[in-house]
Amino acid sequence: MTNAAAAEWARLVRVGTERAMAGLSEMIGEDIEVAGLAMTQVPVEEIPSLFGGPETEAVGIYLTVTGGANGHLMLMYEPRIAYAFIDLLMGDTPGSTTSLDEMGRSALGEMGNIIGAFFLNAISDATGLSLQPSPPEVMTDMAGALLDVVSSEVLLRRDETDLAETTFRAKGHDVSGVFLVLPTEALLEALIAAKAA
Repeated sequence: MTNAAAAEWARLVRVGTERAMAGLSEMIGEDIEVAGLAMTQVPVEEIPSLFGGPETEAVGIYLTVTGGANGHLMLMYEPRIAYAFIDLLMGDTPGSTTSLDEMGRSALGEMGNIIGAFFLNAISDATGLSLQPSPPEVMTDMAGALLDVVSSEVLLRRDETDLAETTFRAKGHDVSGVFLVLPTEALLEALIAAKAA
């Protein structure tokens, strides 16, 4: 990816993430702001180390992207952070959720729906591409296994990928996690072409 394309992709991810948090705020009736967003390019094989290693347990919310181009979206959190989100989404006292049950999975899935739709709409608005998210899949597994789901296709073409580490602020508390946006080469090419048009 050229420097110009990388800068444009980083800009789109930032805009899309802010739009997604605005949508999530509407969903739960609470202000959620993006307190921090760091874009980094990392070797795909090293991503599990961000979670303490490939055997560390994590919760992933995974969506595929189809339409004008294909790609992958993964929201990935340590279990305690996922539980904090469930409390926020359900309007429960922080610390109420200590395990992932069906209601919690449903809440995280709906969060994935909102974030995926608003994020992709922001990119569509900026590029003119028609992009649709799949229904989200909520998964609990080792970080390495979760990342295998999204990284195998990317590794066929690229050794590195762009990763957005986000910190959300809600009710005075910061909730950190990784928003993994893995564009396929076709999506990057489509974005560059749309920008040049």
